[in-house]
Amino acid sequence: MELNELGLLDDVDIDLVEASIAIARCDRPEADPARLRRLVSGWAIALQRDTQPVSGSGRARRLSGLIAGEAGLTGASEDYDNPLNADLIAVVERGRGLPVALSILYVALARRVGWGAEALNLPGHVIVEVTGGVDAALIDPFDHGMGISRERAMEIARHGGGEPASARFDPMTNRQLLIRLITNQASRARSSGDTKRALRLYERMTMIAPRLSTLWWERARLEQLVGANKAARGSLTAMLETTHDTAMARRIQAALAALARSDS
Repeated sequence: MELNELGLLDDVDIDLVEASIAIARCDRPEADPARLRRLVSGWAIALQRDTQPVSGSGRARRLSGLIAGEAGLTGASEDYDNPLNADLIAVVERGRGLPVALSILYVALARRVGWGAEALNLPGHVIVEVTGGVDAALIDPFDHGMGISRERAMEIARHGGGEPASARFDPMTNRQLLIRLITNQASRARSSGDTKRALRLYERMTMIAPRLSTLWWERARLEQLVGANKAARGSLTAMLETTHDTAMARRIQAALAALARSDS
């Protein structure tokens, strides 16, 4: 699978594991995804072979037992900023990763066997909600797949800089999950002054989510910073085609006009 193919798919048709492999191989084309694929397939077979739990809490425990228990995959607390923690191929090899990378594994595995699962967007963190029967359970993949209460989830959100209005958190779409996976790296590249790296990452994100206009704005800004004004005009034009906000459209047109003046 190529990144530009992801941009053409409906969100529900995105295979999170295969999409994550494609993202990982952008930086490490030689990386072998065989272990990742083998693990996920083996976990799915194990879940389908056993007597399947009906409740959300039972399903959550079973997922954690496989991913965190048997495979030992948990949060990368010691080297959090290592780019390999956002690389799903490396995550299963090294045994640790970012919250979003680990959440992708939990959600992808649950859905592979027909269980309901969503990655929930908390400020600075991602957790997983597993549903079944009449209940739902929350998992923190970064903390050894531990089950957590909604009160604990709210504490995590507050620690991340948010003030949740309720114990309900927004689930992320497949595409949003993939963008979150790359955004972590882009933020670190920007903060370290590596503009070229940040630009490469935004180029990837606009391939995955070509209709998300805010990505095109940031890509255009980075293109201007590296002196690629022609590319910046192309990004702003793409953004203009995707936005339905009149005020934003005027802002884009102003930016295009400013670029035209600087080139004249």
